[in-house]
Amino acid sequence: MTIREVQNALDAGVACGEEYLERDVHSACGSDMMSDVLAFVKDQAVLLTGLCNAQVIRTSEMMDIICIVFVRGKIPDEDMINLAKEREIPLLVTKHKMFTACGILYEKGLHGGQTV
Repeated sequence: MTIREVQNALDAGVACGEEYLERDVHSACGSDMMSDVLAFVKDQAVLLTGLCNAQVIRTSEMMDIICIVFVRGKIPDEDMINLAKEREIPLLVTKHKMFTACGILYEKGLHGGQTV
């Protein structure tokens, strides 16, 4: 699955990173707790989160997350967008709740990655 397919499945807007939407996504993680992301995420994942702050971008960079989807209509601020642009991490925004967004991606064939 590509990031563009994730975008289409979730009817998501692109806050930044339009040029990276053809990248392949291998797994997904839904979490508002960055400690869980640090403990369990790997393998070119897309992160679905309702946490909307710069720590999400920094954590994603450390864990090689290739795309962040903000759920519940959360919109990243300009500082977050600039940080994501510097790190080449696309940011998507969907109105879906986390549970629904994860379920949609699961139905489309995207599953959780391996645990560490």
